[in-house]
Amino acid sequence: MPSALTASQIREAFLKFFEDRSHRRVASSPLVPQNDPTLLFTNAGMVQFKDVFTGREKRDYSRATTSQKCVRAGGKHNDLDNVGYTARHHTFFEMLGNFSFGDYFKADAIAYGWEFVTKTLGLDKARLAVTVFNGEGGIPWDEEAFELWAKQGVARDRIYKLGLKDNFWAMGDTGPCGPCSEIHYHQGDDIPCAEVSAGRPCQGVACDCDRWLEIWNLVFMQFERKEKDAPLIPLPKPSIDTGAGLERIASVVQGKRSNYDTDLFQSILSKVSELAGKPYTQEDGASMRVIADHSRAAAFLLSDGVQPSNEGRGYVLRRIMRRAIRHGSLLGLDEVFFFKVVDRVIELMGDAYPELRESRTFVLENTRHEEESFRRTLNRGLKMIDEEITRLKDSGGKAISGEATFFLHDTHGFPWDLTQIIARERGYDVDLTKFWEIMNTPRGADSGKLNKDKAVGDVYLKLADRLGTTEFLGYDGEGHEGEGSVRAIIKDGQEVAQASAGDKVELVLDRTPFYGESGGQIGDTGRITGHGGKAVANVLDAQRPVSGLIVHTVEVKEGTFKAGDMVQAAVDGERRKSIRANHSATHLMHRALKMVLGDHVKQAGSVVAPDFLRFDYSHFAVPTPEQMDQVEDLVNGWIRENAESQTRIMKLDDAKKSGAVAMFGEKYGETVRVVTVHPQSTELCGGTHVKRSGDIGLFKIVSESGIASGVRRITAVTGVGALQYLRETERELRKAAELLKTTPKELSKRVEATQKRVKELEKKIEEVAVKAQTASSKDLLDQAREVNGMKVLATRVDPADDKVYRGLADQLRDRIRSGVIAIGGEKDGKALILVAATKDVVAKGISAGDLVREMAKEVGGKGGGKADMAQAGGPDPSKLPAALDKLYELMKDRA
Repeated sequence: MPSALTASQIREAFLKFFEDRSHRRVASSPLVPQNDPTLLFTNAGMVQFKDVFTGREKRDYSRATTSQKCVRAGGKHNDLDNVGYTARHHTFFEMLGNFSFGDYFKADAIAYGWEFVTKTLGLDKARLAVTVFNGEGGIPWDEEAFELWAKQGVARDRIYKLGLKDNFWAMGDTGPCGPCSEIHYHQGDDIPCAEVSAGRPCQGVACDCDRWLEIWNLVFMQFERKEKDAPLIPLPKPSIDTGAGLERIASVVQGKRSNYDTDLFQSILSKVSELAGKPYTQEDGASMRVIADHSRAAAFLLSDGVQPSNEGRGYVLRRIMRRAIRHGSLLGLDEVFFFKVVDRVIELMGDAYPELRESRTFVLENTRHEEESFRRTLNRGLKMIDEEITRLKDSGGKAISGEATFFLHDTHGFPWDLTQIIARERGYDVDLTKFWEIMNTPRGADSGKLNKDKAVGDVYLKLADRLGTTEFLGYDGEGHEGEGSVRAIIKDGQEVAQASAGDKVELVLDRTPFYGESGGQIGDTGRITGHGGKAVANVLDAQRPVSGLIVHTVEVKEGTFKAGDMVQAAVDGERRKSIRANHSATHLMHRALKMVLGDHVKQAGSVVAPDFLRFDYSHFAVPTPEQMDQVEDLVNGWIRENAESQTRIMKLDDAKKSGAVAMFGEKYGETVRVVTVHPQSTELCGGTHVKRSGDIGLFKIVSESGIASGVRRITAVTGVGALQYLRETERELRKAAELLKTTPKELSKRVEATQKRVKELEKKIEEVAVKAQTASSKDLLDQAREVNGMKVLATRVDPADDKVYRGLADQLRDRIRSGVIAIGGEKDGKALILVAATKDVVAKGISAGDLVREMAKEVGGKGGGKADMAQAGGPDPSKLPAALDKLYELMKDRA
């Protein structure tokens, strides 16, 4: 093969190489890890195989190869600041990997790695070196790996020994671990090295400089540590985990010193350069590199269903996107641009990662909306930072306070690191110690929390490994009843031998008609009986803690249950019937939303219960009542057509090719269940559904609202529930009509007339109040003071009312002709201050907005406005006298 391969060719060559050597080509897992609360994002190729390596999960293959999409960003400690300024730091990257789960070990892993690097990629052996573990902490050095590399033809003086920090891997303080072995490529001695600059020799493969670049890392999982600091125990089935960064390998193969100079980035950088109207150069293109890198992270995170928000994963995505947009502003990109760069990413990488193309509309709409929102936030944030820096100049301070940084982050979604960047550009720092102190309080935790996935208990993983899959009987016929055997009983997280009357336990059967909660559909309830009806347990819930394992939460009412007992299981049939109707209606509504609002609509969560259905979806505008009517009409039309539902079992790839919709967040196996409720709606789904669309009965939307930026929620009811809702609504409508002495049909007209009358009365009351204050304005003017030739009046008028204040201020300003007026008062336990200045005073550079901001500090608040009139509020009205007196002091300085 030619040496100058493209990144796509390298990726395919890697996967094909290992596929030809009996490895299963496994698709990249999502960037949101499933059942792993310790990770924010998938950050390595082995993440999806973690439970396979520990033995808690079994697969039908022992060798695998992947190109895994990864994100490393977020948290207090990250390299985000370095992205764009170095050759190798990225938020998103691809990790090529080959894995052995107790199959081959060191000899084959080393041979495979060396063959691929030297023969498939054609890298010069003279420029390669390898490392092995040198032996530390009571762990012997990896002589075996050393000899295996030598056997491949690597010169012994090119096999370096490194310590625990560089060449030993562990999953944690306990668990699997083992030595590492790396392949390094020599880029050239002309690359700057800090050691050489300091008069010391370069440390070679152990140096922090880029003269030697690590391109391949082999982890030999051969030990296990049962307890912290305990001796290592050899694993019965040693395993292999390889990580090879595609960006690094591409740079070496293509002869580039920077990852950004490879074809992975060049087309994206060209797009940024085109939009900015400026050429890209390695030396001064930092902002372009930031945008190029962050566009990849944004495209992939959004396609995996992460949406910008002020907490958790969404906040990390928001930081990445907003950092890119800020760098666009530095390039002079003042119009919305980022979605165009993200679109280039989709164009370039959509073949390797089809989910990008499938989610294109969703991704671009999210990106455009976030930038439009942030551009408003950016202006507010920059203004607030400027105000903070002005205060620092006046006080001689050096750092923006942690409180101000948190306020920007919490209230305005302004990333703390962006505040830090802007502050540094102006020669100041940020008090991050105080910021993180606030973030670690409950107040801060609420601001940046991550809703972590539930960790799967070991007891369920062990049961799933021992017992296998629970056979679900609920798809056949009505599927409400069935016979099964008790395989296990769990109490307080431990397996027990039996359960008696009064016990609340979990039962695992070999086969069951009970649906375990998943895919939004809640678990069934009902009854389990045994011993000819002498043992009775009420089923309170059914869950699926591990794929394939259904666990029944029960309360034993009579008798005793033991492992091995044959039992009769009966689901609450009427409840199941309602759940099925709501689940099928959810599918139809999803399709209707796409037809009415657009294909960008994407499910963001759902709940299917017996009495309602709830559906969260992505959309950036408030749907009109007419659009919601269209959705209802479509769904009810499909219900009336009474189409027969169909279910097919298909290969996952075939199902996707057929057009079946897959839901974000669901973990699918190689074989999936494809449900067609109506010819218009086909989705991958493991839930229970109606036999015919007419079984749903009636569909009615109860509410529609926004729950987050770009995410909306619909609650709806069907069948008997819809009928009950309509009756209750009708009853309330009649009651309201009776109170207003009209009919339901005329109710809206009567309400409009009443509202009009109320507004007229409020206006009259306001006019009376203004007249009363105006009548006394002449007396108030007598209180005005002369301050350096200008009239200044600060007076208190209770109760505070901003409309009355504005009317009174206009009256006083007309009469005073030249000067400044401040009116303050209290209402509902809070202070209100309004400042007005005449035109000639404003012309002298005196601003009402500046004055009111200073006065507001006295009452513990903030404010602002125009130069001729501004207002402020504060929580401490007891300090109003001091605030009003402050005006006279301020005018002495300004006159």
